[in-house]
Amino acid sequence: MASEIAHRLKGKHKPNYAPHQDLGDHIVVVNAAKCASPRQAHGQVLSPAHGYVGNLKSISLGKLLQEHPERAIQFAVKGMLPKGPLGRRMYKKLHVFGGKDHPHQAQQPKALEI
Repeated sequence: MASEIAHRLKGKHKPNYAPHQDLGDHIVVVNAAKCASPRQAHGQVLSPAHGYVGNLKSISLGKLLQEHPERAIQFAVKGMLPKGPLGRRMYKKLHVFGGKDHPHQAQQPKALEI
């Protein structure tokens, strides 16, 4: 799912794609808490880089899905986007919500089946 989201954020699905331009769409992800299976959530350990030298903070995927379900998708997608100013601009177009309610109904989002 994260690879398809990154693909859409980059704009690779469009015929006028260019790697140096930001042509991607805004993506709204709902029900992020249901993204991983229980077996997958039990085994994986995530280690987000925090920028400081020394102790590395790590958290299991199961615990992350319980506390902040949207961050698991954000970490996965951010790693697949280009590094630098262009990737940061693409990442700002990602909106992830743990439940089914979101404040973007006025923009009339279209459902994307993955």
